[in-house]
Amino acid sequence: MLKQVLSIAALAAIMVGAASCNKGGFKKTKDGVEYNIVKDEKGDAAKIGDYIEYHMVGRIGDSLMFDSRKMMNGKALEMELQRNPATPKAMDPTDVITMLSAGDSAVIRFEMDSMARKMYTFAKPTDKIQLEIKMVSVKTKAQFEAGQKQKQAEMEAQASKQVGVDDQLIQEYLSKNGISAQKSASGVYYIITKPGAGENATAGKTVKVKYTGKTMDGKVFDSNIDPQFQHTEPLEFILGQRQVIAGWDEGISLLNKGAKATLFIPSGLAYGAEGREPQIPANSILIFDVELLDFK
Repeated sequence: MLKQVLSIAALAAIMVGAASCNKGGFKKTKDGVEYNIVKDEKGDAAKIGDYIEYHMVGRIGDSLMFDSRKMMNGKALEMELQRNPATPKAMDPTDVITMLSAGDSAVIRFEMDSMARKMYTFAKPTDKIQLEIKMVSVKTKAQFEAGQKQKQAEMEAQASKQVGVDDQLIQEYLSKNGISAQKSASGVYYIITKPGAGENATAGKTVKVKYTGKTMDGKVFDSNIDPQFQHTEPLEFILGQRQVIAGWDEGISLLNKGAKATLFIPSGLAYGAEGREPQIPANSILIFDVELLDFK
């Protein structure tokens, strides 16, 4: 799955750039888009329908409007190259993009239309939209899909391996701290610290829960009991609808009304390899103290 899909044409249509860059080095497409290919490497140029990875910068005069490297923490943007029919031809950089292969870089600029000038009233009459693009890779649809399948297979293999790693870490933690816990079918370890009354909550029920979550090193990352996290109202969600992490759907279903418990949730049933940085690193086992207040 693409981490982010960003239409170059749509982005270009709203960004305003400087008028001058490498004077004399620019050419024009048939629709009047100016371009200067700063670096030209050997390779197949991008075609409509190809999947490209790229970095992009937009400017207004001396002011930086955006830098995709900063937006993406250094990662390249990814997209399927398509024309945006809503973009005026004189403001569409797609023809220039189709001249670029992996490793190429170019500066693209064009006149602002009336909408852009109304939006960016500070732009000088001579200012133009300017984009600086660095092409990282160009892949055909078949190459892209093959790469995605390989990534998926690698992720699944790593996730499968992580199941055993997490289980061992949880057992070591429990043993070290003298904790006796039960284990659910999916691998959630749990301790019911205070029994409740009645039947357990079931899928489809709306539950109300108090909780505190921490990592295995004891760092609390969220709570609706501690005022420092600025949300002390009970958490409500529909059980079994994946509105929460999988470990919660299963863990809360082990409880009845009024019950309190501690859940030890493997990373695969929490936030997995992606984590939730900076509070929750990749492949983190999470520990939750929970109380099921009510369900209906």
